Amino acid sequence: MNGAMMIPEFDQELANTRKMLELVPDEHLEFRPHAKSWNLRELATHIANVPGWTSVTFDTSELDLGQGWESPTPANRDEILALFDGQLAEARKKLEGASGEDMMDTWTLKTGDQVHFTLPKAAVYRSFVMNHLIHHRAQLGVYL
Repeated sequence: MNGAMMIPEFDQELANTRKMLELVPDEHLEFRPHAKSWNLRELATHIANVPGWTSVTFDTSELDLGQGWESPTPANRDEILALFDGQLAEARKKLEGASGEDMMDTWTLKTGDQVHFTLPKAAVYRSFVMNHLIHHRAQLGVYL
C-alpha cells in the first residue's frame, strides 16, 4: 500500500471537515461548553492543524511532545479556513508521494522518555491523523 491509495479517503474526509469548519460562527469563537473544554476557536484551530500532521508523520521518525507544539490563534473563521487549506494542500502532496516503503517505516510519539506508541507510518496516518481529525470533527458538531 502506498499513500496514493489513501487519497480517495483523504479527499472525502477533508472535504467533510472543511464543510464543518465553514459553519464556525465568528461571534461564538469563545464559546466553551465546559470549563475544562477547549473553546470553539481552540477546537476549530486544532482541527485545522491536524492535516499538517501528515507532513510530520512522513518527514520525521518521531515527535516529542516534550519539545512543545506551537499553534496559531486565528482571529476568525476565514483565518481558520486559510490555515486548514494550507495544511490540506501540503498534506495531500505528502500522502500522494509516500511509497509503500515509507508507509511501513516506523514512527514514534513520545513525551521526553515516555513512549506513547511506535507504529508503522501507515497506522500512524490512519489513527493519529485521520481518526483524530474525525473524532474532533464530531466534537465540533456537538459544539455547533
